Amino acid sequence: MLVRRLMTGAAVFLLASGATLAAAADPASWDPKAAATYLDGRATWWEGWQGSARDHGTFCVSCHTAVPYAIGRPALRGALGEQGLSMPERKLIENVVKRVTMWRDVEPFYPDQLRGIPKSSESRGSESVMNALILAARDAQTGKLSEESRTAFRNMFALQMRTQELAGAWAWLNFHYEPWESPSSPYFGASLAALAIGTAPENYASAPEVADNVKLLREYFGRETDKQSLFNRAMGLWASTKVENLLTRQQQQAIIEAAFAAQQPDGGWSTASLGRWQRVDNTPLDTGTDGYATGLVTLALRQAGVPASDPHVAKGLAWLRANQNRTTGQWTAVSLNKNRDPNSDAGKFMSDAATAYAVLALTQK
Repeated sequence: MLVRRLMTGAAVFLLASGATLAAAADPASWDPKAAATYLDGRATWWEGWQGSARDHGTFCVSCHTAVPYAIGRPALRGALGEQGLSMPERKLIENVVKRVTMWRDVEPFYPDQLRGIPKSSESRGSESVMNALILAARDAQTGKLSEESRTAFRNMFALQMRTQELAGAWAWLNFHYEPWESPSSPYFGASLAALAIGTAPENYASAPEVADNVKLLREYFGRETDKQSLFNRAMGLWASTKVENLLTRQQQQAIIEAAFAAQQPDGGWSTASLGRWQRVDNTPLDTGTDGYATGLVTLALRQAGVPASDPHVAKGLAWLRANQNRTTGQWTAVSLNKNRDPNSDAGKFMSDAATAYAVLALTQK
């Protein structure tokens, strides 16, 4: 879709050795079944965990486990020869449909009365976007936009901000937890909204009834993108491949160049290097290459039209193929917020997202 190549001649071959290119081209060097087992197991845990339980027998959806699962798990369908949704996917979809259709009756994920103002509005804005994305991803597999998805989009657009700094975006959960629930996260949320709009089948992004909303969203991205961390801009780059003119070609190219410059010597990316993060417990960040950053950046580059043969992408794919945990099926990433036990359920949140994004990157055509 984009992109002029930034490297030539000898530099290309220094970055992409024969061994690296061979690893990037070898689909047997990672295990889709193990990845599916990990993702299904984590989704099952989340759906039954008391901490995610909400009213009317529902559970909250999360940026770290539920949303990546919903958009990443279908990418494994072909490799596994599956004919339909896995059981955790079905339960997630049923949960989202229930909350969408009972929108006026279900409580916010975090009500003001229990968590303080403005958590109700943050919860509603965040959930409306995530619901729309989860259902749009499901409908993309059938090619037909369902009525519950249309309802989810109506819920989402009713909460789109129209004034001040967030005009065009949505109020987003802020618990001062990076990278998904922090003061800078509305841009991340707006990227998810753009992915939802652009993923929805039947050319929904061009529907006349959403033209004004999409215009507001474009204006937000045009105004806010250059201020964002590389983490957020990578999300924006990905989103811009789904909604036409969300970013200019110059903005897209600038993000690609920044991503190239941030690549680690081993071919992957480090989440710690994609923003200015500070852990709340003052422990040092893990600055090593990880599955989350590598999966996200490689996916965004591929979606933006950088070919798999490009040395930056080839090395990113090779890193992903070489760094799946073959015992658990996961790709590992660690918390930006505190030093967590990597074997605890909360300690796996970043790895949940890492695994889904790694799968998406590795299954791009």
